Amino acid sequence: MILEHLQNIKGLIIDMDGVLWRDSQPIGDLEKIFNQIKSLGLKFILATNNASRNISEHQLKLSTFGVDLPREQIIGSAQATGIYLQKKFGLGTRVYVIGEPSLVESLREFGLNVVGEGEADVAVVVVSFDYNFNYTKLKAASFYVQSGSVLVGTNSDLTLPSPEGFIPGAGINLRAVELASNQSGIVIGKPEPILYQMALERLGLAPSETLAIGDRIETDIVGAQKAGIHTALVLSGVSTLAHVEDFNPKPEIIVDDLEDLVFKWK
Repeated sequence: MILEHLQNIKGLIIDMDGVLWRDSQPIGDLEKIFNQIKSLGLKFILATNNASRNISEHQLKLSTFGVDLPREQIIGSAQATGIYLQKKFGLGTRVYVIGEPSLVESLREFGLNVVGEGEADVAVVVVSFDYNFNYTKLKAASFYVQSGSVLVGTNSDLTLPSPEGFIPGAGINLRAVELASNQSGIVIGKPEPILYQMALERLGLAPSETLAIGDRIETDIVGAQKAGIHTALVLSGVSTLAHVEDFNPKPEIIVDDLEDLVFKWK
C-alpha cells in the first residue's frame, strides 16, 4: 500500500507519545512492529517533543514493551536543544532552565552550565514542560530575557494527553515567558524543522527518502512538511479525521496506527 504512493522511502522518523504508546499503555505489539520495520530494511529513528525524559529513560520505557534500541536511534527535544546550544554558544554557556530535572541533566551532558535564579551572565533561558512551574521561575526567566538572554523553547506544545484529559504543556510556559518579557523564543522541537533536520542527519538520508510518522497534525506533520519530509498521520493519538479536513497541505498517508502502516507497506 505505502510503496504505491512513496517508492523511494528508505527511512522513518517516528514520534513516540500517541504513536508508540498512550501514557503507560503500548499501541499494538511494539516488539512485532519494530521487527517488521527491520524486516522491511528501513532505517528508523524515534524523535519526540517530550523533553521530560532523557535518552536512558526513553530506552527503559521502550524495553518494558520488548523494544531495545541504541541511544543514537532516539532523539528528543531536550537532546536537540543541547546539541543546538552547544553548537551555537559553546561549552560552558550559562543557562537558566524552566524544566524537569531530566532536561537539566540532558543539557549538562552537552557541556552547558545550568544556573539558578539570581545568578549573573546568563546567556540563554531554556523553557520546557515543568511540573513545578511557578511565579518565581517566570519572573526570573522574564528578567533574564529582558536583560539580553536568548529565549529558547524545547517545544511549543500547548497541551499534552494524559489519562485524565489534556494537561498544559511546555508551550504554555514558553508563551508565559514570551508575554512577560515581550520577546519571542526560538523553538527547537516540532513544528519547527530543527529536530527533524537532526534526525535526518543521524539517518544519513535526504528528506525525499524519509517518512515522518506522527499523531499530531499541528506539530508532527507541520514540522515534517517544513523540513521537506514525507508525512504519515496515525489516528491513534491526538488528531482525528475531522482535524485533517480543516488542514492543508494534508498528510500524504493517513492510517489507524503504526501497526497498520508497517504491515501494509508492500
